[in-house]
Amino acid sequence: MKKTFTFLLVALLMSACGSTTKKLQQGNYDAVIHKNVKKLIRKPNAEDAAEMDRAYRLANERDMDRIKYLKMENNPDNYDEIFNRYNMLKERQRQVRTVTPMTVDGKTYSYSHVDYDAEMIESKRKAADYFYNNGKGLLENALQKEDYRNAYYQLVKASEYSGGQFANIDELIYDAHLKGVSRVIVEVHNQTPLLLPPQVEEDLISFDIKGLDNEWVEYHFKNVDENADYDYAAFVKLLSIVVSPDDTKDTDQIFKKNISNGFEYVLDANGNVMKDTAGNDIKIQKFKEITCTLIETRQFKSVEIRGEVEILSLKPERLIQKEPFGASNQFEHFSARSIGDEGALTEEALKMTQQEKIPFPSDVDMVLLCTETIKPAIRNAIYANRNTIR
Repeated sequence: MKKTFTFLLVALLMSACGSTTKKLQQGNYDAVIHKNVKKLIRKPNAEDAAEMDRAYRLANERDMDRIKYLKMENNPDNYDEIFNRYNMLKERQRQVRTVTPMTVDGKTYSYSHVDYDAEMIESKRKAADYFYNNGKGLLENALQKEDYRNAYYQLVKASEYSGGQFANIDELIYDAHLKGVSRVIVEVHNQTPLLLPPQVEEDLISFDIKGLDNEWVEYHFKNVDENADYDYAAFVKLLSIVVSPDDTKDTDQIFKKNISNGFEYVLDANGNVMKDTAGNDIKIQKFKEITCTLIETRQFKSVEIRGEVEILSLKPERLIQKEPFGASNQFEHFSARSIGDEGALTEEALKMTQQEKIPFPSDVDMVLLCTETIKPAIRNAIYANRNTIR
């Protein structure tokens, strides 16, 4: 057992070493530093310290070489990356300082502190200037939604880097986002002969919009502003509403039962009441049959709705997608009445007589019954095509 445990421990350590060595070979220096720093905090180890040291020097060398190249290139677009590189250098330095200076097996690992703040502030300011000017230019010369969205992202970056340096940046960001959003109007178009009240049509599209809206797409389910500028439309077209006539069917069932109807004495041949061995009069029970007719009434009405959701681009107007949908529902009610002696009825049949006929729902009521069934189908049709709206 002890040999097995030792073998597993060695294998685990070799696996861990192999993992960081592979990361080192792949140039994933920060992952190597992070892992070895955690190990060195727990227990100083020469191999871990040497691996951290090598990764630290290689990572810093790579970042400084990249910064030097980006500065020589003198492209305003580079200052964002320059700032991020300095930020990585600073964070990496902070990590290794948690375990250094450190002496392991006679070797001391210590790094002189480098102040990157001045370079970070300069590159951050220049990055802010670049993003502000670039974003403002994109906003002023935008021709399509994507231009406004790019302007928005650039201006947000400028705001993050500037820390309130640009007085009008919030207004510019708001304007870029307002103009970059695609708006979708969702409407019901009833193309059937059945006239539906507005509240029924509104109910058809009053469903959960979770997963539809995103940063750049808004769905509007009521056009409250006639001057609103919409980019897309989702027309919920009702093509067919079939409501069956009111249907009433009666079925009859006869119930019979024998019940006690008193008794009569048993007479002998001379017409005298016969006696039993105890001297008591002999009598027998009489029965009579009672009947009751149960008339059961079934009321039935059904509705079937068929339609399609059309997704259209309005600029220019063109059909993007068409999705069919459909649903059905029914009204069914049972009642009963009796003719005759209800004592002949079973307990279940007697309960049925307590149910009375009720008025049939109107055709519009039948459509309302169907809306809860059909709303998920309409939502799913819109949801399935959400990626076509940009």
